[in-house]
Amino acid sequence: MDAVTSPKQGTDDSRQRIAALEEVARRALDLCRARGASQAEVSCSEEQGLNVGVRLGEVETVEATRDRGVALTVYFGQRKGSASTADLREDSLVATVEQACAIARYTEDDPAAGLADPALMATTLREFDSWHPWALDADEAVEIALACEQAGRDADPRIDNSDGASVGSGAAVSVYANSHGFVGSSRETHHSVGCALIAGEGEAMQRDGWYTFALSRADLQAPVTVGREAARRALARLDPRPVPTGTMPVLFSAEMARSLVGHLLGAVSGGALYRRASFLLDSLGEQLFPDWFAIHEQPFLPRGLRSSSFDAEGVATRESALVDGGVLQRYVLGSYSARKLGLGTTGNAGGVHNLELAANAGDLASMLRDMGRGLLVTELMGQGVNSVTGDYSRGAAGFWVENGVIVHAVDGITIAGNLREMFRNIQAVGSEWDPRSHIRTGPILLQRMTVAGAE
Repeated sequence: MDAVTSPKQGTDDSRQRIAALEEVARRALDLCRARGASQAEVSCSEEQGLNVGVRLGEVETVEATRDRGVALTVYFGQRKGSASTADLREDSLVATVEQACAIARYTEDDPAAGLADPALMATTLREFDSWHPWALDADEAVEIALACEQAGRDADPRIDNSDGASVGSGAAVSVYANSHGFVGSSRETHHSVGCALIAGEGEAMQRDGWYTFALSRADLQAPVTVGREAARRALARLDPRPVPTGTMPVLFSAEMARSLVGHLLGAVSGGALYRRASFLLDSLGEQLFPDWFAIHEQPFLPRGLRSSSFDAEGVATRESALVDGGVLQRYVLGSYSARKLGLGTTGNAGGVHNLELAANAGDLASMLRDMGRGLLVTELMGQGVNSVTGDYSRGAAGFWVENGVIVHAVDGITIAGNLREMFRNIQAVGSEWDPRSHIRTGPILLQRMTVAGAE
């Protein structure tokens, strides 16, 4: 079977490709049944992409990718075996099924193993405007990357070097099917343009960048805009100065605010909970945030980066609150982790689908004014987060704010706290959210954190 055809090579045949993958999935399930499996599931995918990179006006990389694969899992009662292949020919499919069955026969029973409940399978399947192929060839991609980098380098004479610019475009089709009779498919494109620049000289050099990412080319920022924004951000970081060590308000930019939501998701995910490796054990129904705070999952957003009618097990997704009134409403569970915890799946096998945080503040400028004096964090470094205790300590860079105005850049500092306390101390969520992530949040202002300034 051929890989996904690029739009440049001919007409869009994504639906035909999906139909072919559905046939592969059905054949794999038939083979599993014939070998005595009591349950089985299979995922098939094909994807293609083009990525180019340039630096200082010269082409550095041109990479075209074409991948495909089948991953399947069989169950013999509550014994499980999995195998995968990139070869979709019949003999390879047979060998892969036999390998999975052999593995299952030698594993121990797992009471939580098995497909999700058949009554939970999605019955309404639809698309979410996520398919926007770009007929991009290498020459055009290089031209775009060069224009992006040049716009940044021309923005200011203090931009003396570059880490390069990149352009990427990809398309993927996939099918999930299981022995309950469920068959679901998806198709998605993704495109990006990015640039990283270096400002200043010698030990005073500073690096920063910018990128745009979307499912549709029409939603990307112009390459020149990306390059100029990369230059602005690099220049803004010049001449960093120390800040006092102490406890103060900290405002996470929208890009950095996503990481706080990520720590929450990690703590309330089924795997961490049943392994008892979470600082939010037994926190269901607990007030973790201020009473105005809310996070809602919205899996049906048009052009949403994680929109889907079903999760990785075929379970129907649904709009629901993760946090409402500051109270944790549910965990994030697939069927396996739900069984381990004695609960029901939340339709989140494979992750969450488009989270949106309720805003109670305006744009970044207004949040800076409201903060008055404190630290704006625009970069985080290191992995100093303890998922069991919630202790938080990370390197950071950003800007010092006085009287609601940015006065100078800051780097080489550490911000610290405990995530439970940090969640309770959220003072505001801004309305200016970053569209490059499935976590839709504006900047987040914490009333206080410990900041260790550079010596």
